[in-house]
Amino acid sequence: MILLASLILVFCGLIHSVLGEKYILIRLFKRDNLPHLYGSDVFTKGTLRFAWHVTSFAWFGFAALLVSYSPESTSHLLNVVAVVFLVSSICSAYFTKGKHFSWVLFMLVSILCYLSV
Repeated sequence: MILLASLILVFCGLIHSVLGEKYILIRLFKRDNLPHLYGSDVFTKGTLRFAWHVTSFAWFGFAALLVSYSPESTSHLLNVVAVVFLVSSICSAYFTKGKHFSWVLFMLVSILCYLSV
């Protein structure tokens, strides 16, 4: 049952990212009335793209946690959380060119989890 739940989360994440990019984000970014922050709409587009895809990545992380759960697996679970937030940090920094400060907080969570193992 746990494996099935994990597979459903992976499926949802893939569908969310692929269909969201194709049918929502691309169409949204063609509009000329997005908010201009930091001088253009580049930050807005990067933030929307990062936030959209980091949700899918979080679902992948939860799937990994479900698959690897056991009472003795605390260190592995912390490593999975560290990786999820490391990738979330990198995505945030990349898609917003470092202007969305969530990347700093995600990186701190990743480092703290990694050091706690």
